[in-house]
Amino acid sequence: MAPRASWKGYLKLSLVSCPVRLYPATSASERISFNQLHKKTHNRINMKPVDPELGLVERTDLVKGYEYEDKQYIIIDDADLDAVRIESNHTMNIEAFVDEGEVDVIYQDAPYYLAPDGAMAEETFAVLREAMRKSGKLAIARLVLSSRERVVTIGARENGMFVCTLRNPNEVRGTAEYFGNIPAGKPDAEMLQLAEALIKQKETTFDPKNYEDRYEAALMTMIREKLKGHKPIIAAAPERGNVINLMDALKASLSQSKPPAKSKSKADEVAKPAAKKVAAGGAAENPLKANLLKAVGKSKK
Repeated sequence: MAPRASWKGYLKLSLVSCPVRLYPATSASERISFNQLHKKTHNRINMKPVDPELGLVERTDLVKGYEYEDKQYIIIDDADLDAVRIESNHTMNIEAFVDEGEVDVIYQDAPYYLAPDGAMAEETFAVLREAMRKSGKLAIARLVLSSRERVVTIGARENGMFVCTLRNPNEVRGTAEYFGNIPAGKPDAEMLQLAEALIKQKETTFDPKNYEDRYEAALMTMIREKLKGHKPIIAAAPERGNVINLMDALKASLSQSKPPAKSKSKADEVAKPAAKKVAAGGAAENPLKANLLKAVGKSKK
């Protein structure tokens, strides 16, 4: 079955336009979900609308209302919504172009795929796609989705385009409330080098297939066991040691990973003499630094 488009209209750049279709780029259909059942009958519970005066009501009797004052509503019907017509109802008019890395990730919301709507649109679509790919730019446009105008970015992706809706600035919380009390002082230079060495050991190429939802997998295992009539397998959470400080945490982390031997680096030069100093009893002055140095020294053996 062909995928169902969430939106159909035109992609427009100045006097150039082509019909396009917008499709959701993600799906939650494979996620495990639970239904609400009665504990005795195991019948699925239906959520029915209730009026505080009339009791149960039919869904056909429901209307949309906007609360303009406390418990005061104005009724909005479909004809009212249809009367609100703006260009972005049916046209994604490109207003500007920005560098790909300029859009802060915190504003990025829902992802979509954009494809040409019909063979006649393919040539124009391809020209716009390749122009954006070669320039390394994202287009900024608007469209109406779910009775709301959304600002979106549009960029080239494989043979099609990738659209991402953006959050409105008033939806994004400022950082002052959360980061305002965090000290801005610089950490100890030697400890920073050791932390960087730990990061270096963990470097890899990102592949989303390596990061499956382990909780979802455990849930499915439990469900399958129950279907067989077995008792659920209860997986014990890994025991956590008593971490005294950052140095101990880095020590444990670095000792677990044993990277291949490398040529001597600046971190090595710092770690070896410092580790000897620790062994000689020079760690009392800063136990955090001492444990960091021992951790890196141990991982290099």
